[in-house]
Amino acid sequence: MRTTHIFLTGPTGYIGGSVLTRLLSHPLSDTFGITVLLREAEKVKEFRTLGVKPVIGSHSDLPLLQHLAADADVVLACADADDLDAAKAILAGLKDRFDKTGTPSTLIHTSGTGVLVDDAGGMHATENIYSDLDVEKLESLPPTQPHRPVDMLVVAADTQGYVKTYIILPSTIYGRASGPLVDLGLQNRHSQQIPGLVKIAMKRGEVGYVGLGKNIWPHVHIKEAADLYVLVFDHSRGFDHSHGRKEVAHGRVGYYFAENGEYVMYDLAKAIAETLYQEGKVKSPNPTSFTDEEMKVYFPNGTMYGANARCRAERSRAAGWHPRKGYHDLVTSIKGEIRS
Repeated sequence: MRTTHIFLTGPTGYIGGSVLTRLLSHPLSDTFGITVLLREAEKVKEFRTLGVKPVIGSHSDLPLLQHLAADADVVLACADADDLDAAKAILAGLKDRFDKTGTPSTLIHTSGTGVLVDDAGGMHATENIYSDLDVEKLESLPPTQPHRPVDMLVVAADTQGYVKTYIILPSTIYGRASGPLVDLGLQNRHSQQIPGLVKIAMKRGEVGYVGLGKNIWPHVHIKEAADLYVLVFDHSRGFDHSHGRKEVAHGRVGYYFAENGEYVMYDLAKAIAETLYQEGKVKSPNPTSFTDEEMKVYFPNGTMYGANARCRAERSRAAGWHPRKGYHDLVTSIKGEIRS
């Protein structure tokens, strides 16, 4: 079997490292040539021991991004959902490859359910639920939404025929990452949302929430989010699965939510507060609403903690993704975030 050349950004990150870990244990991993973009020169040796080719650089090195993408059959963009210039450079490289080979490459881009947020400010829930099968509704999202400008650019590239694009939109990801990258100290093992609330709680002595905490978010475990990336990757390359081949759409219809249930923000804050209180970290097992002054201090640039972002991963499930971990697993994960 010919080598599949893969370029992955964000290999030391929570998502990117988890996706890379899955690729390294893939049944066809011996046919992969994996290149990663790495900021830290001191980590080069360890990445090489894993059979990965590290290239020192960052998202600001646009010519380098373009060059590395031009050498790839598949690009997995896992670093920054909002870097428009980086996305343009990667797409330019994929266009260069198409001009040479005449064969479209694959781009699996990381967005997020933050693209769905409203301005509820924690004061109310919403009945506005998006499905990844409802393309028209997704296309109605204005370009002012988070992540939306890059998503639109990625989809537009697919329509030009030189690349097949797939956009994965993780929701609140939880659980500690694990695997060889974590064991070697190469990867961030923590998510952002729950640790972010924990960090603020340690400063104010109580867990906080925005407004009345009535807003709703979806959630997904990090391992099951990584499962979705690999599923889309496999289908995009035509690899067989034990459950049979399924068509996986790309481009305009290539949106894939990663969610397996929802939580109300107050309920999550309450669960975090009870866990922190049991550990002796805060003074009360009950969360409290952030004051106006605290909002300015802790969220000077605004926050999504008070927004609604509701979705259903119907396209992802139709493609063969079967997440199992639910709200109980989300709550159970809190203690691990505190103690690690």
